[in-house]
Amino acid sequence: MTPVRPFRFGVQEHRAHSARQWQERARAIESMGFSTLYLPDHFGEQPGPLTGLMAAADATTTLRVGPLVLDNDYRHPVVTAKEMATLDLLSDGRLEVGLGAGWMISDYEQSGIQYDSAGTRIERLGEAVQIIKKCFAGKAFSFVGTHYNISGLEGAPKPVQQPHPPILLGGGARRMLSLAAREADIVHVNYNLNEGRINRTLVQTGAAERTDEKIRWIKEAAGDRLESITLGFTVFFANITDDRQSLAETMAPGMGFEPHDVLQMPHFLIGTVEQIEADLHERRERYGFSDVVLPGEMADQLAPIVERLAGR
Repeated sequence: MTPVRPFRFGVQEHRAHSARQWQERARAIESMGFSTLYLPDHFGEQPGPLTGLMAAADATTTLRVGPLVLDNDYRHPVVTAKEMATLDLLSDGRLEVGLGAGWMISDYEQSGIQYDSAGTRIERLGEAVQIIKKCFAGKAFSFVGTHYNISGLEGAPKPVQQPHPPILLGGGARRMLSLAAREADIVHVNYNLNEGRINRTLVQTGAAERTDEKIRWIKEAAGDRLESITLGFTVFFANITDDRQSLAETMAPGMGFEPHDVLQMPHFLIGTVEQIEADLHERRERYGFSDVVLPGEMADQLAPIVERLAGR
C-alpha cells in the first residue's frame, strides 16, 4: 500500500534574465512556501541547471534545488556525481538529484549527440545511477557494464546528505518507471515520452486511466521498497478560473479528449482555488501523489494553494 504523505510543492523555472532577477525569484519562491526550485536540462533558452541551481541556493537559506532532470547522455555519470556532490556540499545539503534518460529529439539533432533507442538510453541510465550512488559513498570502487567501465575510482567530495541526496527518476513508460521504482527515492509519473516531441499523442498518455496503469507498474517493480518512495508529478498546464467546464470544452478537441478527460488529467490543474485543492486531494488518494511540481509562470497564482496544503 502506498503511504499517504504530506503535500510538498516545487517550482520548475525556465528563464533567468539577470543575476539580480534570478536571486530575487529564488527568494520569492522560498517565501511562498515552495520546497524546491527545479531547472530542466535542455539546449534552449533555459539557464544551465548546475550553475543556475547553485546561484539559487546561494540566494536562499531553506529552499531545496535540483535538476528536473539531468539528461544522462549529456554528461558521464562520474562527472554528474562530482558536480552533484559539490552542489550538495555548497548548498549545505539542499540538493535533489533528478536524472533522466533523455527524450527530446530536437536537443540531440541540434547538438549532434547520438539519439539511441529508448531501451539503450534507459539501460545506460540504469548503469549511471549505480555509478553515481557509488561515487556518493566516497569509497573506491570499480564497475564493469555495457556502457561504462570504472576502475578504482573514489568519489569526491562526499555529499552532505547521506547515504546520498534524494534521487528523483520519472517517466511514463513501463521500463523507465520500473527502473525508477527500483532505484529512486522520489518517483515522478510523466507522459510517455517515446514520441520525442510534444504532440497530441504524447499528451494523451497522461490521461487518468493511463496513469492508473503507470502506478501499477511502479508498485510491481518497487516491491517492499514502495513505502520508502515518494510519488509525484509535474503540472504542465494550470489555470485558475470560475468556469472550468467551458475551458475544458475548448481544450478537449485539440487533444482528442472529452471535457471530462481534460479535468481528470493529472498533469492539468483547472478551476477555482477550492476546486484545484479538491483535485489535488483526489489525486493523492487515487495515485499516491504528494510531490507536486508547478510551472514557474503559475507559481504566484497558485501560491494560495501551496499555503493551504504544504505539509498537510
